[in-house]
Amino acid sequence: MDSISNMNDLESVASNGVTVASAVRGKERRQFLKVSTVVAGTLAVGLAVPVGQRRVMADTSAGEPSVMDIWLTIDKDDQVTVAIANSEMGQGVYTSMAMLVAEELEVDWNSVHAAAAPAAPEYKNLMFGMQATGGSTSIRWAYDPLRTVGAGARQMLVQAAANQWGVPANECSASNAKVTHAGSNRSLRYGELVATASKLPPPTDITLKTPEQWRILGTPAKRLDTPLKVNGSAEFGIDVQVPGMLTATVMACPTFGGKLKSVDDTPAMAINGVRKVLPLEDAVIVVADSYWPAKKGLAALSPEWDRGSNAGRNTESYRSELMAALESEAPVAHDQGDVASVLDGADNMVEALYEVPHLAHATMEPMNATAVVTADGAEIWAPTQGPGIVQQVAAGILQIKPEQVKVNTTFLGGGFGRKFEMDFIVQTVLAAKMMGGPVKLVWSREEDMKHDFYRPASVSAFKAVLDDEGYPIAWHNRIACPSIMSRVFPNMVKDGIDGQSVEAANELPYAIENQRVEYRIAETGVPVGFWRSVGNSQNAWFVQSFVDELANVAGIDPYEYQMKLLEGHPRHQAVLTAAVDGSNWSKRSKSAPMGLAVQKSFGSYCAMVVELEPDVTSRLKIRHISSAIDCGIALNPDTVVAQIESSIVYGLTAAYYGDIDIEDGAVKQSNFPDNPMLKLEQMPEIDVAIVNSGEAVGGIGEPGLPPLAPALTNAIFVATGDRVRRLPLVKAGYTV
Repeated sequence: MDSISNMNDLESVASNGVTVASAVRGKERRQFLKVSTVVAGTLAVGLAVPVGQRRVMADTSAGEPSVMDIWLTIDKDDQVTVAIANSEMGQGVYTSMAMLVAEELEVDWNSVHAAAAPAAPEYKNLMFGMQATGGSTSIRWAYDPLRTVGAGARQMLVQAAANQWGVPANECSASNAKVTHAGSNRSLRYGELVATASKLPPPTDITLKTPEQWRILGTPAKRLDTPLKVNGSAEFGIDVQVPGMLTATVMACPTFGGKLKSVDDTPAMAINGVRKVLPLEDAVIVVADSYWPAKKGLAALSPEWDRGSNAGRNTESYRSELMAALESEAPVAHDQGDVASVLDGADNMVEALYEVPHLAHATMEPMNATAVVTADGAEIWAPTQGPGIVQQVAAGILQIKPEQVKVNTTFLGGGFGRKFEMDFIVQTVLAAKMMGGPVKLVWSREEDMKHDFYRPASVSAFKAVLDDEGYPIAWHNRIACPSIMSRVFPNMVKDGIDGQSVEAANELPYAIENQRVEYRIAETGVPVGFWRSVGNSQNAWFVQSFVDELANVAGIDPYEYQMKLLEGHPRHQAVLTAAVDGSNWSKRSKSAPMGLAVQKSFGSYCAMVVELEPDVTSRLKIRHISSAIDCGIALNPDTVVAQIESSIVYGLTAAYYGDIDIEDGAVKQSNFPDNPMLKLEQMPEIDVAIVNSGEAVGGIGEPGLPPLAPALTNAIFVATGDRVRRLPLVKAGYTV
């Protein structure tokens, strides 16, 4: 089934179908279909609700509705096309978002197609206020709006049939792309009704199904992108071909913040196929007929760099700066009770220091984009997590209006936060502008590894005072790490606190009367960015490891210890219990070493129990992982399981190997041999229990990662008696 198309397909069916546009939250359903434009048999609903304001679309009665306003089309053959405003990078949003519409629309899943929406304000993620994918927000923001789109279209089709038969609409029902009147046993296909429905006033109120009425949601629906990825027709950014296109590759200054002083293009221009050498402020691009001559041309160059202030610095100097920041006075992120008085003179105090290094994203598809710049504007093809941001950035570079920039979002060969960045987009647009024709820019793997926006290195110091039963009555945590938000969204750093840097450490769910969390921004000069689960990835390891330490000091089983501390937090307790129930926890011992952890992130709750093979000192091998996830409602259970498994793979890679070393101001790692990935033979057996709490829909792309590392290192403690306080494990002396 050719399930994924592009917006041209939406345009082609718009004139013969029912088209519904929306960017509304569920609480605004009553306003949702009040304003509309009826044009040429197509219903276009024109109420958009950007964050912080409402805007009614301009009247388009004189012509066709803009493709920028289309969310759903139904053609005369009952084929359904859903516009997907979020980027598909393997996490399954093309399928899950289409499921939201299809469920309410009452159609057969095999008739549903998905199409990448263009970059436009109407398609913004309402949790971000921009059209971007990240933070496990795709389904959370789209849950009500896209269901409302489907339900609104269904009600219009039912009304159209009722009018044709001369019966009340409440005597008609919709199912399997047909409207039926039970009293007369008459039915009409949706395709037979779209023209009539397009002439009706939109409904003033929309009723959504309850979960008990669902037929598609909550089931393991077949993914819409799988057939294309199997038959090879799926287009990733690196696959894009444009007539007359040249191919380029790039080399940036090895040191962070360095600049290009000069470059002699003669050696590159002597290579057959090389067209141009383009100097940028901090990099040099070679443009050629294809990638190989571009790569050869780049290798022939000897740029002269101004290596800047970071020259001569190394991993230990960065680490020293983090430690110094940790010792300095820090702003308070959370303060509850009176920690200072409890700590003062306390006898039963436990202290620990944990640290993690910088980590690369290492997406399988390196950074790339294709662009063409003309007198009328620009068109960009990119595997990006932020098409709306791409549009704005390109418009700024070219000094044109955003609507003059067309962005085609391709499939992404991995994102993990890296493809939210705009560095590769900027380089591509500049190259296309300078060349005056279409250019595809492809980074080498080495360039990708050495010029990432890395997960911040971080250090975390703890102090806790235990009562006579061994439970904490005071908790003090100080964190030092670079701030992502200071660079990306500086207005979100308040009073020296970057909320992303303290998430999973701030406002703990534990029943601890006195809590204090402090955070010191330590800007080291290494570029940092969003990495899968962001601050949760390191802080969950810090916190869950230290809680395990406290349980050991108290001589209490960690599961019992956690459950006691989590009283009043039933969702935490439920997933922790489900993970333990799926394991051999009752047999936990040195010969069956197990560790556990639990973490809430992105609106979901996840727990894991990791069981190791006993001979850890010879080689670290995981026997089994029992995990449990409560994401409110599992809309597509297959996707939920796949994302937990994916998080485990990504998390194990980081825990085992993840590290970025700095030498003379430059990244030492260059490719997978010196920054390894998890191998197939290392993949453990995994069980995933889905706990459907029925609460608000949570994210799923990231919540599976935070509990993995602490559950693993807590199991290592059971096996060896040694507490791992610094990652990765290969640098802690373990063979993996």
